[in-house]
Formats: sequence, structure tokens, C-alpha cells
Amino acid sequence: MHPRETLTAAQNSGPDAAGGTDTAGTDTAGPDAAGQQSQQTWQARQAAPSPNGHRPAQPTTAPRQRPMDAERFAALSRDIMAAMNTVIDGKEEAVELALTVMLARGHLLLEDVPGVGKTLLAKALARTLDCSVSRIQFTPDLLPSDITGVSIYNQSAHGFEFRPGAIFANLVIGDEINRASAKTQSALLESMEEHQVTVDGTSYALNEPFMVVATQNPIEMEGTYPLPEAQRDRFMARISMGYPDTTAELAMLETHQSVNPLEAVRAVATTADVAAMLDVVAATHVSAAVKEYTVALGQATRTSDHLRLGASPRALLQLLRAAKASAALAGRRFVLPDDIRNLAEHVLAHRLIVDRKAASMGTTAADVIADALARLPVPAAPQAAQAPQPARLPGARPGAR
Repeated sequence: MHPRETLTAAQNSGPDAAGGTDTAGTDTAGPDAAGQQSQQTWQARQAAPSPNGHRPAQPTTAPRQRPMDAERFAALSRDIMAAMNTVIDGKEEAVELALTVMLARGHLLLEDVPGVGKTLLAKALARTLDCSVSRIQFTPDLLPSDITGVSIYNQSAHGFEFRPGAIFANLVIGDEINRASAKTQSALLESMEEHQVTVDGTSYALNEPFMVVATQNPIEMEGTYPLPEAQRDRFMARISMGYPDTTAELAMLETHQSVNPLEAVRAVATTADVAAMLDVVAATHVSAAVKEYTVALGQATRTSDHLRLGASPRALLQLLRAAKASAALAGRRFVLPDDIRNLAEHVLAHRLIVDRKAASMGTTAADVIADALARLPVPAAPQAAQAPQPARLPGARPGAR
């Protein structure tokens, strides 16, 4: 294996997740025939079982099942967060936000100093799901083809065949994403937005559901590159882990010395379960007043004198999706203005660019968002009679986040 190919598959993903094995095809001639043979080989690889006996590591779509009831949704949510909290001590809010982003079909960026549990949180989320998982260690010499995959010439078939990279998994963990160059980081742009990869003019669909959980160190650290604005805008939310409190740190010293807590985590939800949970979130009602409130918040960032770059339309879409997931986790079938307010900083702050003059005076993106929220009038909460299926989900946590 080439030294740059540090792509390792975790949990249920097989060897094919990082490249697979060569597959012989039929003899073809000319570029068009080679492209057709490549597509046929890809389809054959999709149908073949993974060598380790688990589900195929090639792109798959979760099988549809009947709509998930409220009790099942609440139980799965509790089980996932409980399993993650056995690994991450004292970070219940970060765990809940990670699940919120997943249920909102978004991607998560974990940013903080080394050693506070960023990668551990990503691995804990992956372990709770019975789906294909891959991990990419970003390094300065990593190439885009190491992530997306590459077309290899097959001498026996006299044509090119596509060998998928580690991006072909339900959950992709990108460790220290800002240690790779912007050229390599750009390999994720198409996959994160369109859930597909284009190599040599051929597009390949990614697994569904699909989520990227990336960690990064602050840009002041040695050997880091700042993420481009287009890359940051594709992450739905950013979490800063922070240091644990004294009680949580003592518990960590007690439990993490002799055994790795990840080894005890077992999958509590299948790929089909996750797909059904996504459908529940998608059906959550959003009133016109809440949509207007979201747009007004975005416009407030664009007209702020303290910002050079405000919130994009994509940012507002993702804020609304995250609010729907938060409402579903809180046991509601409709979004409240508080859902928008509670998630605004996590979803918007990493996308905003503070003006140099304002930054020199200590103003941050979080300050601008807080000021905008304080100025905007909050719409009235929707009445139960106006929202479809208004009753709180049985077994879910009471109240909003």
C-alpha cells in the first residue's frame, strides 16, 4: 500500500472501503468501451458481498420500512445518547448536538485543542450505529484520490475500473482535517453537498444515509491549514468540546485507565433505523412565523457592520433542519423559535467572518449572533391546534432543548 493510503475502515466496513480488490471484466476497446466496462465492474462490485461477511462497503441505500412510531424514535434516541455518554464523560450537550446533526442529514465539525475527546466522540457515534464506517487520517501528503477513489487500469480486462476510496461509507470520520492542504480538503466538497463522487467523468452515488464527522485543531497550532469558506459552509454545525469539569475528569481517570470504553459500546440502531428516524425529522412541522424568524436572523448577519461575510442561504436551510431534529428529540412534532435560538451559534458562527476592525476590538461571531437574536422580535409559539400531530412524543424528554 502506498504510504499516503492511510485510510482504514472501522467497525463493519470491509476491505473494499479503502480500495477493494481488482475485478476482471470483459475485453473492451476504445475509451467509450472502457468507460462502459468500468461502470459494469462498479455495478458488479456493488452486488458482491464484502469479504468479511458484513454488508457491502460500496454505496448502498438503507432499505425502507414502515414509518417509525413516536415511542420507537424516542427509545432509539435515548439508547444512542446513553451509549455515547458511557464513553464521553461530562459532555452530554455535545453528544446531543452530534445526534441532532446526524438526524438533520448534516455534517459535523469538532474543533478544539488536542486531547479533549474530539475523535473519541466521533468514534462513539460510529460505534452506536450498525452501518459502514471509515476513517481518514488527514496528513499534508494526502491526495484527493486517496479520499474519493481512483480508476486503475486492469490488464486482464484491457480497461479501467474504479476502486472506491474511504468516502464510500455511511459515516466518515475525518481526523484532523485541517492538516491536509486545501487541494485535498476540496475532495470533500462534492460528496458533502451532492452525496456523490465524480472520477474521470463518471459519477458514483455515496451510501445513504451519509455523514462526515471531522475534527480539527485551532489554526494557531503547528502544521494546520485554515479550512476554506466553502468547506466550512458545508458543515452543518461546529462543536468546541472544551475541558471537562473536575467531576467528569476524575471519572475519566478512574474508568479509562485499565480499559478502553469504546470496546464496550455496541450498535443500538441499524441503517434502516437511522433512515426511518430521518423521515420522522423531515416530517416535523415548521410554521411560517418560524421560517420568517430564521430568514430575519440570516439577513441580520449579512447587514451587520461587524461582519465581512454573513450567513449563506445554505446556512439557513441547515439551521432549520437542525431545529427540526432538535424538536423531534425534545418530543415535539413542530419547531419552536427556541429551537432556532439554541442552535444559531453552533450552526452559524463558523461560517461568519468578522471584520478586522471588530476582531481587533475582541468581537467574535458568537457576539454578533447573540446581538442579532437580542434585537429580533421572537414570534409567538405555535398553538397546539395549529401544528399537525402536536402531542409530545411518548417516552421523549419533556420540553425544548
